[in-house]
Amino acid sequence: MVVAYFDCFSGICGDMILGALLDLGLDSNILQKELKKLDISGYNIHVKKVESHSLAGSDIEIIVKEKQHQRNLHDISKILDESTLDQDIKTRSKQIFLKLARAESKVHNTTVETIHFHEIGAVDSIIDIVGSVIGIKKLDISTIFCSPLPLGKGFIECNHGILPVPAPATVELLKNVPIYQTDRKQELVTPTGAAIITTLTQSFGDMPNMKITKIGYGAGKTKSQYPNLLRVFIGELEKKEKGL
Repeated sequence: MVVAYFDCFSGICGDMILGALLDLGLDSNILQKELKKLDISGYNIHVKKVESHSLAGSDIEIIVKEKQHQRNLHDISKILDESTLDQDIKTRSKQIFLKLARAESKVHNTTVETIHFHEIGAVDSIIDIVGSVIGIKKLDISTIFCSPLPLGKGFIECNHGILPVPAPATVELLKNVPIYQTDRKQELVTPTGAAIITTLTQSFGDMPNMKITKIGYGAGKTKSQYPNLLRVFIGELEKKEKGL
């Protein structure tokens, strides 16, 4: 049984998750073949090795070639339902989008049905979410554990205007999740990253006793005085962690 531990020392976002899975051995050709089962177009995927403070990781860049329209939860669910992806990938992806829609609709005083995802409904965010679910399945990861999540401070500018960091939707998603405040004036946990990790993680805290077989690093896009990487360990639980 393969398990994964997400070490979020520098935060977490959608492209960092997908980058780490690619760094762990997810075949980019297989990923793209699976993503083509979705009825979305007008993009290219580029994967490359990068360095952050002398540490190597994988960076995924989604290059959008065509103008994309806004999508709501119904639109995204329809895209998933009409795809030929495996049913468990559809189900898990829809769970993430629903959780995200609930958080966004609550903080922006609207409904789950009418909330438009803006950045989240864009093709790159759909790829981050569905691609992460695909990657976890292709790597045979059965259980995910995650470290406490670091939060930044300050403000960010987005489609909703100027918002505090962490973004209100992110805070809503991180209820009952262990977090800690840092002095870094940047967004460390995005709504997409929070939705993915809180949906897929079994528990948050210290790394369980496990035998590590692979380590992957997924690169973020924000420049930082710290390594802007998500580190993911995969391996097998030690016997006592299995209850044996």
